[in-house]
Amino acid sequence: MKKTPILYFYSPDTNNEANVWLAGTGISAGFPSPADDFKEVRISLDKAVVKNKAATFYARVAGQSMVGAGLDDGDLLVIDRSLEPENGKIAVCFVDGEFTVKRLKVAENCVWLIPENEQYKPLKVTQDDELIIWGIVTHVLKAV
Repeated sequence: MKKTPILYFYSPDTNNEANVWLAGTGISAGFPSPADDFKEVRISLDKAVVKNKAATFYARVAGQSMVGAGLDDGDLLVIDRSLEPENGKIAVCFVDGEFTVKRLKVAENCVWLIPENEQYKPLKVTQDDELIIWGIVTHVLKAV
């Protein structure tokens, strides 16, 4: 596994008043369509992406190992520590003293941490390794 930089975790502030406008109808990504009833409501992104405030954290992606899953360097991950790890989920893992974000593949006698970039190799985690599945990624916030 390639050495990864230290991750910095942030807690959500769902009490903030940084509400932004949300269009009540979807925005067409194809041909424009006239909106019959264009409604606007206020939305807090923290409240929209956080289901369990006490167990939710944010962290920035560092590196390119998950680009195939749409996680690019610098993206902000929303991580829920209360969710059960499941096969196929993207998780933030603490492996042998280092944090990494990978897709989980649960096998009979081990867990595989699968990157979504062919330049990186899957990591087989056995009973000899220290693995803590720190949380499950629920959302990714991207800059454009």
